[in-house]
Amino acid sequence: MMGRQTGDQSQLFYLFNLEERIPARHLLRRINPIVTRVFADLREKLKPFYSEIGRPSIDPELMLRMLIVGYCYGTRFERKLCEDVELHLAYRWFCRLDLDDKVPDHSTFSVNRHGRFRDSDIFRQLFEAVVRACMDAGLVKGEGFAVDASVIEADASRYHGKAPGEIDWSAPERQTRAVGEFLSGLEDAELNADREPPKVISPTDPCSAWTAKANKRVQFGYGLNYLIDIENAVIVDVEATPARTYDEVAATRTMIERTERRLDLKPGRLVADTAYGTGKFLGWLVGAGITPHIPVWDNGKRDDGTFSRSDFTFDKEKNEYRCANGKALRTTGRVHDGRTIFYRASKRDCDPCPLKPKCCPKMASRRVPRDVNEGARDQARALMGTPAFEKSRDERKRVEMRFAHLKTHHRFERMRLRGLTGARDEFHLAAIVQNLKTLANHIWRPPPNEHAACIA
Repeated sequence: MMGRQTGDQSQLFYLFNLEERIPARHLLRRINPIVTRVFADLREKLKPFYSEIGRPSIDPELMLRMLIVGYCYGTRFERKLCEDVELHLAYRWFCRLDLDDKVPDHSTFSVNRHGRFRDSDIFRQLFEAVVRACMDAGLVKGEGFAVDASVIEADASRYHGKAPGEIDWSAPERQTRAVGEFLSGLEDAELNADREPPKVISPTDPCSAWTAKANKRVQFGYGLNYLIDIENAVIVDVEATPARTYDEVAATRTMIERTERRLDLKPGRLVADTAYGTGKFLGWLVGAGITPHIPVWDNGKRDDGTFSRSDFTFDKEKNEYRCANGKALRTTGRVHDGRTIFYRASKRDCDPCPLKPKCCPKMASRRVPRDVNEGARDQARALMGTPAFEKSRDERKRVEMRFAHLKTHHRFERMRLRGLTGARDEFHLAAIVQNLKTLANHIWRPPPNEHAACIA
């Protein structure tokens, strides 16, 4: 039976303990001990962000805790995040704010985030501190790594792309941080002079790349590159790149070298998909002593019925190919485009050959290209189909699941910030919260009374 609420006078005094209101199973309670230990080690590095003059600034630890909350629950807009921390008891407790403590204003929060932290590597230091905590907990084995990239849509309209020559970068509306980063990066363009410039760029976020990789829809995007330890899918490194395969493959080498230098981790094998199976990258892996469990990216097979490169046998000692008729194809050793050596047959051998219609019907003699890193490609091919390779192929799904969880549970499908540094900050925070959840799920145990109740 329902009754009318008759009380019209609220209680004057309350005994309220915020600590007791947060359930033991709550995600923020489970990750709080980890975050507290990490910040204790980083406190010396946070000192430069404390202001000793002028008006009191936002505590850097408070700002970082609020950002962790935001990326845990998919609230990446400063205004919405400040409102949620104001109203949510668990958010207040995690940020160490009492009921009567004032939450920073969203505009102040935004200015501090983009001003005080922009030129620092504090997010990188926080990320590596969390990775070390995972290592201390035994979650990182270091035997096998997996790498992959996922496209995150940039904060730029796909309908307003323009050719680089059509944009007036001196216009007042183009005087932004993202445009400044792009223009300063043009000074290093001569390092990649062999690459064609992009045909379409975004006037608002020119560092992003015009891509059709995500959902087969053309858009501007950034590549979120994860390097994970296969054992427990801990993210050991993260890198932001434009959403281009070339940049994503190059970022893998950067991540592996940085992980070895800063975390003293080097994998025995690397697992990746075919996009990483280029000769140059495979050659670097083999030279570094890392076994490539990667399908080879091979365009040597012909579909017109004529002999493909695989129909020729390579003699390593003589440095020559042998055709199906037993004739030799030799090379001068000249490297073309920095990566290809051509082996040519003699016209005198090809003219009377009965296999010429199936070998080189439109050419006077046959020519076979060979990558300068073909030895590494052959080594990768030899591993394909082995039990270890098949196991690695199944384990590669763990890095793909990281992207799926990020987009589904953390609602991270579109960038909040612009520019490559903005993408780098966002990707670091995303990796931090994912590793925190992995570590919390590993070390957390329910309280004894709760565990006994579950057994009963």
